[in-house]
Amino acid sequence: MRLIKLYDTTLRDGTQAEDISFLLEDKLRIARKLDEAGIHYIEGGWPGSNPKDVAFFREIKKGKLIQAKIAAFGSTRRAKTTPEKDLNIRTLLQAETDAVTIFGKTWDFQVREALRISLEENLDLIFDSLEYLKSRTPELFYDAEHFFDGYKANPEYAIKTLLAAEAARVDCIVLCDTNGGTMPFELEQIILDVQKQISTPLGIHTHNDSECATANSLHAVNMGVVQVQGTINGFGERCGNANLCSIIPALKLKMKVDCISDSQLKKLTDLSRFVYELANLAPNKHQSYVGNSAFAHKGGVHVSAIQRHPETYEHIRPELVGNATRILISDLSGRANILAKAEEFKINLDSKDPVTIEILDNIKEMENRGYQFEGAEASFELLMKRALGTHKKFFSIIGFRVIDEIRQEGQKPLSEATIMVKVSGKIEHTAAEGSGPVNALDNALRKALEKFYPKLKEVRLIDYKVRVLASGQGTASVTRVLIESGDKEHRWGTVGVSENIIDASYHALIDSIEYKLHKDEEAELARK
Repeated sequence: MRLIKLYDTTLRDGTQAEDISFLLEDKLRIARKLDEAGIHYIEGGWPGSNPKDVAFFREIKKGKLIQAKIAAFGSTRRAKTTPEKDLNIRTLLQAETDAVTIFGKTWDFQVREALRISLEENLDLIFDSLEYLKSRTPELFYDAEHFFDGYKANPEYAIKTLLAAEAARVDCIVLCDTNGGTMPFELEQIILDVQKQISTPLGIHTHNDSECATANSLHAVNMGVVQVQGTINGFGERCGNANLCSIIPALKLKMKVDCISDSQLKKLTDLSRFVYELANLAPNKHQSYVGNSAFAHKGGVHVSAIQRHPETYEHIRPELVGNATRILISDLSGRANILAKAEEFKINLDSKDPVTIEILDNIKEMENRGYQFEGAEASFELLMKRALGTHKKFFSIIGFRVIDEIRQEGQKPLSEATIMVKVSGKIEHTAAEGSGPVNALDNALRKALEKFYPKLKEVRLIDYKVRVLASGQGTASVTRVLIESGDKEHRWGTVGVSENIIDASYHALIDSIEYKLHKDEEAELARK
């Protein structure tokens, strides 16, 4: 089994994506996570471009990595100067990294229009820069920028640029589909021609503008390249880069190519979501391999089948990449969905039990009214407990009132909620303000209940989503509110539906608090 080296450029190319910006501490944390996951090379940035990347290369040396090598990125020398006098080349060496990657122009169009120099002078830039760096850095990689476009425009000159890099004895020449427009069938023929003329090991760096980045990378590996560059979650400029979260399991599980260990592969889903979290982006739930929906099953026929043999509707076992099978609850559900979900919640149900049919009918009727349980599994668990008669009523709401007012034109609205609750025969009547009517209601509800249940202080509202359901009634339309809550250890989702957004929010909030109280009681009983 040949070894493929994985080269991650999330911290450089990935940060060029719209809406993504990492702090220095974020970059350091991601680098450590990439190292734990088995990535061979981590491109930390361009030390000549900004102070943050200079600081990264300085700080990353202070902690020992398990296996990953840190690479610095830069360009060939500028025209009309020498490598030793070029600021970019000097800063690359000052970073003192395990490897250096520099890019140069391959496309004659780019040489004339971007650099505005002759084609021969560009060849000198490539060779001089690489020859100077070769004896001064442990490993040296050359990114042949726009290679595939350059080859299609002028194959003879494109190959000459690679020969210049080979003459400088670089460790790997990386063929770059910088504009992301190359098709897999084009890539194959071009790589075959390169292999006839270049003996230096080859790498691949693709962009996803035509949705072929991952396919092109895998096809290149199949043709013999030894280094694959990409980013976590496919982050990158425009449409993104080749997605290592898809490439790695495809290499390991589909192509039987050695790249990381089995235990490192199991960290892939966690790595993907960790990078999303630090990027402050919601994970793409439909992402292959690592997405929350990658192994989610909704249709009753599917669920029934995977209960017997998971391979019927899953191309790999999700545990191999650190993911898990999920059973979704919706109006497409069958009995198998209900039974699988009940087993997940450790609730005993039988397929012939009338309660199972009752739950199924109830779900379908509620979803017809606008409920959605796919992102609100806590509400679904409470629904099952109510049907089984195991639901405990910790409190009851006697009534509440929410006031939203603007006392003077130009001022922000003031929100206040008043609520009356009953717990074990005792009535608590309280009020609270908030940054909006829902926040005020949430604050008042917790303020009233925390006296009886102090652990509710741990609960925080993580996410709040409102969707107006299509009904053609404008502002009188039915709204669905999905709330994600969490405490020190867990997260859970709840749902509420009503023509009144406050009422919908109220039902989702009540479910959130009831779920927390149920889980705390179950944990306490388990300890005893």
